[in-house]
Amino acid sequence: MKKSLVALAALAVAGVASAQSSVTLFGVVDAAVSGYSNKSDLAVPSLTNPFLPGSIKASRTALTNSGYNSSRIGFRGTEDLGGGLAASFWLEAPISNDDGQTGISTFRRRSTVSLSGGFGEVRLGRDYTPTFWNDTVFDPFGTNGVGTNLVSTANDAFNAFNGAAPPVVAGVPSVLGNNYVRASNSIGYFLPPNLGGFYGQLMYAFHEQNKYDPGAATPTALNNSRTGRYVGGRFGYANGPLDVAASYGQSTIGDNFFVGTTTNVKTFNLGASYDFGVVKLFGEVSKAKNEIDTDSFALVPPTDVDLKGWLLGATVPVGPGLIRVAYSAVKYDFNLPTTPFVTTDDPKANKFAIGYVHNLSKRTALYATVARLRNKNGAGLSLGGPSFVTSFSGAAYAPKTSTGYDFGIRHAF
Repeated sequence: MKKSLVALAALAVAGVASAQSSVTLFGVVDAAVSGYSNKSDLAVPSLTNPFLPGSIKASRTALTNSGYNSSRIGFRGTEDLGGGLAASFWLEAPISNDDGQTGISTFRRRSTVSLSGGFGEVRLGRDYTPTFWNDTVFDPFGTNGVGTNLVSTANDAFNAFNGAAPPVVAGVPSVLGNNYVRASNSIGYFLPPNLGGFYGQLMYAFHEQNKYDPGAATPTALNNSRTGRYVGGRFGYANGPLDVAASYGQSTIGDNFFVGTTTNVKTFNLGASYDFGVVKLFGEVSKAKNEIDTDSFALVPPTDVDLKGWLLGATVPVGPGLIRVAYSAVKYDFNLPTTPFVTTDDPKANKFAIGYVHNLSKRTALYATVARLRNKNGAGLSLGGPSFVTSFSGAAYAPKTSTGYDFGIRHAF
């Protein structure tokens, strides 16, 4: 009898807990047939081999994922703690549904636990950085597929730790190597949603590197003292058809302890959108600086690199569908010393993308996107696919154009 009463009590407690808690399974499966064509032009005509081709194309056709929305699977839940407090978790994993290679092997899209209330929300774990939000929110293509704006493409490469691509662990891309989109080991704070349209986010991400005393005991390996740290914030206003936000962040992407250098990328951007009903307009300006700080005197100080970019875009609802269009451009400034009688043009690139989304239901959509990117003065950005050919038969070739398309289907659950 006592055991039965205990069991009934346990069930009652479980029932109350379930009534105050929720756990949701969610995801997106997005697949597309995509094509890429990257063309390089002969940099300097060859006198010894006049029969070299003037240009070389590298192309690829593939079944891809995430052309409209990023493919993912996730779990999120909230528990009502009473008194206006709530505890939440969010675990979200990328999936490569085109080949099945990547499943729930990491939660590198997002893995957070948080506490929220009238004060706002404190969130711990791996999450979007404040400076990335503007690049994706004010992009008609949401930084997905061949339509992804150039501001995002260029900043992603610009923010690689020590100029290196993220490592691959057991066939799965690592969360290490870049703080542009997301930062690990972070503490974030979000303003409460009842501020008359104002919103904001602050983030600090630990580098989790070892510190030695005395400093001479520090290992000589590069990027083992400060690399990985991120600090930034975003503040905006959204009310009715208007949404505008500014953000600033600093990411430490490299260090050399014994030389006394630290490399930071400092990013500022401002974005806005306005929905007129018949058309929604988007715009953003961005500036990033790759800056090397040194603790010791140097006869020739390190040279900083600037990256400026902007985009303009629009979406136009057409019945059950949506037309999307965007133009974006970026320009690099290596701040090289001026040489008499020598003019060096800065590398730059521009891109145009147009697409259409046809909603079959609230969860399922067909989409098509085409885009073309043009490089100038040594820039080497692409839409994806094969790398540019930069050398052939002893001659140098320079990246010129990149063309691509996505035709796909997206299902959300």
